[in-house]
Order: sequence, then C-alpha cells, then structure tokens
Amino acid sequence: MKADLKHWLADWIPPHLRRVIRGVSPNGAVSYSGNFATWDDARRHSDGYDIPAIVERVKQAQLKVARGEAAYERDSVLFDKIEHSYPLLVGLLRAASRNGGTLNVVDIGGALGSTYFQCRGLLEGLTIRWNVVEQPAFVECGNAHFQSEQLRFFADLPSCLAAEPARVAILSGVLPYVEDAHAMLRAVAEAALPTVILDRTPFWDADDRLTVQSVPPSIYGFAVSYPAWILNRPRVLSHFLPQYRLVEEFGALAGTIHVDGGLARDTGVIFERRESA
Repeated sequence: MKADLKHWLADWIPPHLRRVIRGVSPNGAVSYSGNFATWDDARRHSDGYDIPAIVERVKQAQLKVARGEAAYERDSVLFDKIEHSYPLLVGLLRAASRNGGTLNVVDIGGALGSTYFQCRGLLEGLTIRWNVVEQPAFVECGNAHFQSEQLRFFADLPSCLAAEPARVAILSGVLPYVEDAHAMLRAVAEAALPTVILDRTPFWDADDRLTVQSVPPSIYGFAVSYPAWILNRPRVLSHFLPQYRLVEEFGALAGTIHVDGGLARDTGVIFERRESA
C-alpha cells in the first residue's frame, strides 16, 4: 500500500458531521449544491472543517453510551433507541461465520467507536476485535477513554493492518468527505480483506460530482457546509470487481438525495473476496 495513506485522515471532516443524515428532509434540512472542479474550489465555497471542540462533543456523547445512559450516539447526538443497519449486521455476521465465530474489523473513519457500540448488542457470542482508523485527535481520545479488549484505535490503515489480522473493512459515511475517495477505495481493495462493507454512501450513475453539502443549525446548533462527493456507482464497484463478488446492495439511512435537480441514492454494498482471487 502507498505510504501516503497515512495522511488520509488529516483532511477528513470531523466524524460528528460526516455521518449526518444526508439528502433533503421534508423541511429541506440538508442540501447539496454545485459542481466543483477541485476540492480546493469546493472548500473555498464552504465553511470548511474547523469546528471547535468536536472531539470533546463526541467524547461526552460516547461516554454516556458506554455508561448505559443512552442507547447510541451518531454525530454527537444521543438516541434512546438504536436505529440498526440490518444489512450491515448481516455482513458482519456472515464474515464472522466464515472465520470461526471471530469478527476482526477495521472501521475506517469510525469516530470513537460509534458503529461498534451500535452493533455490539446483536453480536454477542462472537469474539470481537474492532479497530478504528481515525484522525490523531480521535485516536488519542479513543485510546484514553474507550480502548478495551475489543475496541482499539489507530491513526492509519497500514499500522492497523500490521497490528491486527483484520478480515472485514467498514467504510460508513466516509467516502463522500475524502478528497481522493478512489485512492482510499483502491487501497482497501489492495489490502485484500475477505469482506468489505460500504454503508451510507451517495451513489448515482452520472459522473462523480463534487458538491457543497449544507447543514442548518437545527441539527447541531450551528450551520455548517463542506465539500461532499456524489460518487459514480459503476466506478466505485469497479475497484472490487471481479476480485470480489457483490453479495448485497441496499438502501442506506438517507434514502433519496436531491442534488440540484438530480437524484442520488444513499447506498450500502457488501463485497466478499473470491477464493480464487
């Protein structure tokens, strides 16, 4: 894998923002606009990513989940009932069944373990090693407050894979907010893990489109906007086919996404590597 993968996370949007429910709600809450030629151009037309105290906000919310005071956290917002992604859970259970009941995950962009805490109640009985790859500040916070026998944090993908024999890669709500999403996909494919699960990723059949996503203050208490990709579905799939087989494609949390008159679909995909690959 390329050495520059270690720098992926430096420019990622803070986790409490990147997994916001996407698309346009009935009251027009979240919107996508524009068709920008470069990432820098999209950043100039948005607020950017420098939101103060993000780590602390996410940490306090996740601590309440860890203490059992809330069911789960998403984007630093607490919920009293878990909204499961059942296709994601099916993919995890399939992976564990193919590995003797052991589930060893690398969760790229997994914040402070949000997906781990969301899924763990339905994964009882499995031997779990959940490894989050995140920005350095989140790795430091995660290792200080949330690290356990099951949950650990790493600053880059190569160091995670060197330390852990991961067999499942999860990319949930991450790809739209990475400057070079296809470089990330290539590296994950080159890692040749038996199972790859993409979730909460906007797809359409048109060319990749770089937009600005705008979120109103009703969601987080402040308005924010940032670059976001709408990705070409065939191009995303091409990183894994034919070495992997497409086990399942499913609709994700946000459903239909409106982009300046066009329509995209929040999507999840489960890939399993062919034995002959």
